[in-house]
Amino acid sequence: MDTTFKGAARRLDDLDLPKLGARIGVGEDEIHAFLDVETSGHGFDAHGRPIILFEPHVFFRNLSGPKRAQAVAAGLAYVRWGEKPYPRDSYPRLKAAIAIDETAALRSASWGLGQVLGENFKAAGFPTVQAMVEAMMEDEALQLAAAVNFIAANRLDGKLRNHDWAGFAKGYNGASFGKNAYDYQACRRVPQMVSDKDTPWPPAAPAQPPAPVPPQLNGSPTSEAEPGRAGVRPGPLPGFWAAVLAPLVAAILSLFRKAPSLFRKAKP
Repeated sequence: MDTTFKGAARRLDDLDLPKLGARIGVGEDEIHAFLDVETSGHGFDAHGRPIILFEPHVFFRNLSGPKRAQAVAAGLAYVRWGEKPYPRDSYPRLKAAIAIDETAALRSASWGLGQVLGENFKAAGFPTVQAMVEAMMEDEALQLAAAVNFIAANRLDGKLRNHDWAGFAKGYNGASFGKNAYDYQACRRVPQMVSDKDTPWPPAAPAQPPAPVPPQLNGSPTSEAEPGRAGVRPGPLPGFWAAVLAPLVAAILSLFRKAPSLFRKAKP
């Protein structure tokens, strides 16, 4: 694992929110509210690293034996959430924890835009916590996709659609969500944005120019098209030859019917 935690650090583009929100049937307003509460809408810090929060109580439960004792002695692990205040920058703690146990340390931090806990890497759509962290380093869209996957896996999408903020917050952040007034913040945020028009997803297809009309040969604009061949209008025979040939052909056919013997070849 690259412990600089610096990847491409790509930001969201205009279509990422409606595209990923469509997976769980919500619009941009709900996604904005959720992201604003979790990380104020930013997935990377000033150094280009994913925004994280290292959780010592989670590190404690991911360790056992001598490693747990070592982490407790170093002040990196303790039993209950909130025993000690969190430092402003979690990365020094995370790197010290990685020196004890990389996988347990990565599982014990919340990552990116949606603050997905490393323990939840499978629900977020990744085979390992390392794979999840590498995705978090690359792209805010991947950070948001991980959060959307977690929401769907835990059947929280209906609560988000219905603006059941307390139910959503409890499922997403645990029973202690009320201490941070999560649901009230999100609930206030959505009405501020309802007047903004959502970007449609999938995007509307661009208007196509009208098909060109084929040229009309030997015909007039008012002549009818031949059935089955729309747009093709055959013209009449030239007037002189039509007038000459039509009666001649008719006379020959009439004579053949009345005296067919005239057309038989004479015997030698």
